[in-house]
Amino acid sequence: MPSQVFFGSARQARLDACETLPAKLDLIIDQLHIRDRVKGETVAIKMHTGHTLSYSTVHPVFVRKLVKAVKDGGGKPFVTDVSWDIRAAEERGYSPDVLGCPVYPTAGIDEKYYYEHERPFKNIKVWKVAGMIEDATFLLNLAHVKGHPVCGFGAAFKNLALGCVVGETRGAIHDTMHFDPYWFADKCPAADDVKRVMEACPFGALVEDKHHPGDLHMHFEQCNQCGRCLQAAPPGSLKIDPVNFYAFQEACAYSVAVSLGTFAPGKATHISLATHMTPVCDCFGFTSMPIMADAGVFGSDDIVAIDQAVLDATCNFPLLEENLPTVMEVHTREGHPFRQLHGPYKDPYLVTQYGEQLGLGSRQYELVDVLPVAQFARPSVTYIPAN
Repeated sequence: MPSQVFFGSARQARLDACETLPAKLDLIIDQLHIRDRVKGETVAIKMHTGHTLSYSTVHPVFVRKLVKAVKDGGGKPFVTDVSWDIRAAEERGYSPDVLGCPVYPTAGIDEKYYYEHERPFKNIKVWKVAGMIEDATFLLNLAHVKGHPVCGFGAAFKNLALGCVVGETRGAIHDTMHFDPYWFADKCPAADDVKRVMEACPFGALVEDKHHPGDLHMHFEQCNQCGRCLQAAPPGSLKIDPVNFYAFQEACAYSVAVSLGTFAPGKATHISLATHMTPVCDCFGFTSMPIMADAGVFGSDDIVAIDQAVLDATCNFPLLEENLPTVMEVHTREGHPFRQLHGPYKDPYLVTQYGEQLGLGSRQYELVDVLPVAQFARPSVTYIPAN
């Protein structure tokens, strides 16, 4: 049976507050029965509060609506994110006074509050889940949809995968991309050849390995798989292989399986805001121009279905290439716009495939529009009176 994904379009027919995205979020909250489900629960609202100059993260207006709904239902909400983003979250509007609930670092101010879970995957043996996440009895996953330089796309999965674990595990998730070898030094023994391979990359993705001088290290987040390095590399010395890129997405699915596994069935739900979708993650500490038109707000109890629905809803959006930073290059016109931007091996759909394989949900879904955009005769505009 397909999962339900509730949706509110960014478009509106009339200049009326009831057709705006915050109002549509209210309707999604009703459809998800959040108030009925949180009585007596300690509710972690896991979101990304951004970093330094970010301003495209989920606006406090939306967060406060969720907080109020939880309180109305008799739950005890708190907003949570990683410690280094929480420290200055009030500078971006995420303060207890504004949101109406406490704001806590997921694993404490020193990242030392966590629980260990064994589940081997590549270089990872133990996953360290943040203590404030595991101590909560209900999880409200509030994600901002955006591009991501490692996997093409970040939303519901990535918000939990990297945000519900401590920094050590987060680093290990990124290191999964280096688990399978891609550089074979014996095939390129000459230092001049190594230098030529590094210089062939216009994005600085290839550097000298700091642990093994003379060898190459790949910064996968900067690689768009253009293949220029392969043209310079001696045969067999370098591989640009899907297995290295796919590892991060599979690791994210594993991380979500571990974190969600700490909650009882039915004690988690997911909301994603697909507005001001930027090329890279909000953790970069700044906001750049949007690379696609706004899609709207989505909600579902199924994390696989909601990410799948977001991707399907935006797959035919044109990439706003005039808004891209000039250092970025589009070299494929196939697939989702996020894939076009970050390269063919950074297919954003992969995480939903891995998530489904792990039993986290279904890619089959029913999209329920909570307030379809209707056609109306053009009304006169009534302005707010001065008095």
